[in-house]
Amino acid sequence: MAFADRFLTLERDAHSGEVLARGGDPEAHSILQRSGFVPVVRLHETYHRLPIGLDIAEEERLATRAVARLRAVRYHVDADDAFDTETREAHYQPLGSLVADLAERIREATTSGEVADALTELTASHDGVLIALGEVLTATAAFYQGLGQAPDPHTARRLQYLGEHRLGVIRSDLTHMRNDLADRHQNHPQRRACTADVGPDEREASAICACPAPPPRLTTSPAAAPTAAAPANRRR
Repeated sequence: MAFADRFLTLERDAHSGEVLARGGDPEAHSILQRSGFVPVVRLHETYHRLPIGLDIAEEERLATRAVARLRAVRYHVDADDAFDTETREAHYQPLGSLVADLAERIREATTSGEVADALTELTASHDGVLIALGEVLTATAAFYQGLGQAPDPHTARRLQYLGEHRLGVIRSDLTHMRNDLADRHQNHPQRRACTADVGPDEREASAICACPAPPPRLTTSPAAAPTAAAPANRRR
């Protein structure tokens, strides 16, 4: 992480009058969003603003709270006097971080059973993460359905579609994979639990274990299509 990403400005824009936050890394952006800010994505920058329609007192309350939260985790915030504060608000682990811990468990897993256990937290039929996410989509759809503006029924139907079809496919596939791994009882051939032992033939004096280097992480970018071979020249 670049050192510059630890710096943010939080001030009222002189031209628009909006309260804007600029700078920071993804963690800082998450803190801003949890403090009520809305992300704005432009071609050459991403910044955050407070929602429209707030009175000045509410804007100052939300902006001051954002400053307190950011400084509590050692971000450097250059804020307007109206938002400056010596208060530091405790930072709690968000729900998303708890789910992300499952990815770390899978990265460190050496057996199919360990991965199956992690995927169970997502796919459990009564209280798994994906079931809960479906309930969130359904509840949000119901909220939009009665909200009263012209696009709202379409938004509600879109949410219902996402919950019933798109999320359903993900849950079905992951459940199948979880069950497959639970039945395998297999050690991963390229992973093993680290014992921190260094073999007698280790050449590097700084080595603290004999484990091989971790494999590179998979990326989601599509692989380039193979180049077609040029036809061989034929002699006549």
